[in-house]
Amino acid sequence: MSAPATSRLVVLAGPTAVGKGTVAAAVRADHPEVWLSVSATTRPPRPGEVDGVHYRFVSAAEFDAMVAAGDLLEWAVVHGTHRYGTPRAPVEAALAEGRPALLEIDLQGARQVRETMPEALFVFLSPPSWDELVRRLVGRGTESEAERERRLLTARTELAAETEFDVTIVNHEVRAAAAELVTLLTSVSGRQR
Repeated sequence: MSAPATSRLVVLAGPTAVGKGTVAAAVRADHPEVWLSVSATTRPPRPGEVDGVHYRFVSAAEFDAMVAAGDLLEWAVVHGTHRYGTPRAPVEAALAEGRPALLEIDLQGARQVRETMPEALFVFLSPPSWDELVRRLVGRGTESEAERERRLLTARTELAAETEFDVTIVNHEVRAAAAELVTLLTSVSGRQR
């Protein structure tokens, strides 16, 4: 029996409300062969979010323990309020198995992963326009006015970081963006040589 193909990690990041989670969910639904990381977060679940599927919802003390133990590949305080991080062990296990692996994280996290895993492919998910990004953020109705303003300020900084990434996918339509992402995942995972 031969060893599994070596996989390259694909890191998906982009501004708030661009649809990173929605695109990742479409990949999860249509491509079970792709392993998706589940981030840990200290924020409470939004309506419809399931612990262990969308995020691993943890207390501040649990998050502190994960940081102290070195259990996170990356972590950051996002929008000045809650912490998010990527558990290290599941990522390493998926890569060792040779599975196409996807991290859907924020800009700060992507920068940390670049430091520790520069061989990863970094994909920036961009909105079709600023107005569309604002429409999506307001339309999801999950944040207060103050939180929306905070996220839009962050989004301007995040958009300016696009040049730090290897590839940009414009999220005009979720299924098309997901298909483009899967093409990148499978072309770098060792399946196509």
